Amino acid sequence: MLIDDVEKAELTHLFERMRGGTTSALSRCLSIAEKNLTGAKYLGSLARNVPGNAITIGLTGAPGVGKSTLTAALIEEWRKRELSVGVIAIDPSSPVYGGAVLGDRIRMATHDLDDGVFVRSLASRRQLGGLAPAATRIAEMFNASGRDVILVETVGVGQSEVDVTQMVKTTVVICAPGMGDAVQTLKGGILEVADILVVNKADLPLASQAQNQLLAMIAMRSSSDWKVPVLLTQADNGAGMEQLVDACIQHQSQL
Repeated sequence: MLIDDVEKAELTHLFERMRGGTTSALSRCLSIAEKNLTGAKYLGSLARNVPGNAITIGLTGAPGVGKSTLTAALIEEWRKRELSVGVIAIDPSSPVYGGAVLGDRIRMATHDLDDGVFVRSLASRRQLGGLAPAATRIAEMFNASGRDVILVETVGVGQSEVDVTQMVKTTVVICAPGMGDAVQTLKGGILEVADILVVNKADLPLASQAQNQLLAMIAMRSSSDWKVPVLLTQADNGAGMEQLVDACIQHQSQL
C-alpha cells in the first residue's frame, strides 16, 4: 500500500528513534514488520540501507535437543562480553487451530529486564523450512537498531529444513545424545550446512560417543578452509557456552 509524505515522515521519525536506542520504537518497528502493516516496505527500505554489521547466528536442530535453553545460555555469555542481543524465536503453529504457544521466550525470561536483550517470538504459521514468514524482516530491523548479535532459533527441524542458512552468517546445528540415531537424522542434509556442531546435554552417558560419531562424519567431508568444530555443552548450567561463542566469533572473522 502506498503511503503519503506525512506517513513517510512519521515512519522516518520512528525509525530514527529506534536507531537511537528507544526500546518502544524498536518494538513498534518490529510489529509493523512482522504483521506487514502499512509502511512495512518503507521501513524495510530504510533498514536495508543500514550496513549489516551484526553477528548473525542460526540455532537449529531436532525437537527436544534444548535449543531454547541453549539460546538463553548464549544470551548470557554474549551479555558478559557487553554485546547487545536480538533474538528471533520461532515456535510451531498448531496444525489444528493455527495458533502458537510462543513458549520459547519463557526459558529466556531471566533477560526480560535487560535493555541489552530483545526477544521477539514468532509463530511459524505452518511455513516449512524452520522459520516464520516475517523472520528476515525482523532480522533487518534488529540489525538497523544496532544490535551487536542476532540469534535466530528455529522450530524443531529434520533433515531438509535449512532455510535459516540463507539469513545468518553462522549456522549452529544442535543435537543431543541418546535420542535414537541422532546422527542418522542429521546426516541426510542438515549436517552439511552446519558451521558449528553442538552436542548438548553433555552430562548424559552417550555424549562422547555422539561427539565422536559427528567428528568421524565431519572428517569424511571435503576439505575446506573452515574445520567444523564439534562442541559439548550443558545449556542448563552454561557449560561450554564460552567455547561456543568463541567458535562463532572465529567463524565470522574467517568469513
